[in-house]
Amino acid sequence: MGKPLFVWKKSCSTCRKARSFLGELTGAGGFDERELNARPMTTEELDLLIGQHDYKLFLNTRNELYRERKMKDHPPTRAEAVKLMAREVNLITRPLLVRGQKVVFGFDEDQFRTLLAKG
Repeated sequence: MGKPLFVWKKSCSTCRKARSFLGELTGAGGFDERELNARPMTTEELDLLIGQHDYKLFLNTRNELYRERKMKDHPPTRAEAVKLMAREVNLITRPLLVRGQKVVFGFDEDQFRTLLAKG
């Protein structure tokens, strides 16, 4: 199934904690990573990442833009959400751990272990 992909931001303390935990579980080189500030995702990459999942799960509900636009009550379409996330990386939920079609949203040690064990 290949290495899992870890999507994160180095300015996020939860992401740094999750990355450290992931490194302990997999060892050096045990996962691929994408740091969103260094390498933002394109609309095409985000669309592929979201795949068949509910795109709303990828929206960071703590983000200012999410709250300003009242996305909880008035969610954007998938296409709009993907464009917004490509422009505003802070709108993407993080960290994400992706393996095949499985995605862990946020940092949950048990879910990280489960996802890694299925490889």
